[in-house]
Amino acid sequence: MNTTIMLFLVQDGITNGAIYALLGLALVLVFAVTRVILIPQGEFVTYGALTYASLAAGQMPGTAKLALALGIGAFAFDLFEARKALHGRLVVRSFIANVVLPAIVLALTLSLAAQKPPVAICIALSLVIVAMIGLYLYRVAFQPLAHTSVLVLLIASVGVHLALQGLGLLFFGAEGQRGPAVLSGAFTAGALRFTGQSIAVYAITIAFIVALWLFFGLTLYGKALRATAVNRLGARLAGIRTTLSGQIAFLLASVIGALSGILIVPITTLYYDSGFLIGLKGFVAAIIGGLVSYPLTAVAALVVGIVEAFSSFYASNYKEVIVFMLLIPVLLLRSLAAPAVEEEKD
Repeated sequence: MNTTIMLFLVQDGITNGAIYALLGLALVLVFAVTRVILIPQGEFVTYGALTYASLAAGQMPGTAKLALALGIGAFAFDLFEARKALHGRLVVRSFIANVVLPAIVLALTLSLAAQKPPVAICIALSLVIVAMIGLYLYRVAFQPLAHTSVLVLLIASVGVHLALQGLGLLFFGAEGQRGPAVLSGAFTAGALRFTGQSIAVYAITIAFIVALWLFFGLTLYGKALRATAVNRLGARLAGIRTTLSGQIAFLLASVIGALSGILIVPITTLYYDSGFLIGLKGFVAAIIGGLVSYPLTAVAALVVGIVEAFSSFYASNYKEVIVFMLLIPVLLLRSLAAPAVEEEKD
């Protein structure tokens, strides 16, 4: 170990920590608004990364078909819920949002996939596809269970994770993929070398965190999400649609996961099940943040990334164990400091 190696490890840790920060923020957002521990967050990472890599390679990603299938399922759920009072305007709106929109995206993907579209189009299509999957997934799997206990939501989350992981194997196969860099080029600063991809990771992470801060602080929907996170029952009594809040939370989480995957896949080879481990490290950061604090989650994510980088240097075989062991003292301290409270029932 010398100064140069230490700087390289810190740089690598900050790069990884930026990705974990995005995932941790998504997990905190979803849990605060919906009480769902979003285990499938890792699948959003995988789907975003491999959809992007498939489009860049001129292949048709199966995720576009999955988005349409989930959209049809969401439309069927809407029809079933409104069966006693079918309003034509609501049915048409649901049909357009859940069936027509993913069908248009599927047709667009089919027409562009064989042409190997530019990087910007691949990124945009990947984000739209995964965003629709996240939105419809909430409608089909979690919205009907919105008023059940956290344990039931956790079981549903595990089931969705297993289903999406199996579908990932079906869509992308067992072989790993890598995608083209979002930004090319590189420059050096002293002993450190910064690639365009690492700069893109830093810039996009900071921009996304600032955008989320502005969204929660200045927009009506952001304030509604904050109110739902503070008190679901009070938000409903104030006229806030908690269902809409859940949809927005899952939409943001899926976009964040897909964006994280797109930033990762040019750096390392990703497989259909790689997202689970990456998502778990974001989960470690979210737990350290108590699943409530966004700034603490972001700081914890940087710590997790740096610890992982130094662990890979000193004990590469045990780096995952060392990272996950960070949870033990945090959980111990929180269990000793937090008073016992009854679970909120609403």
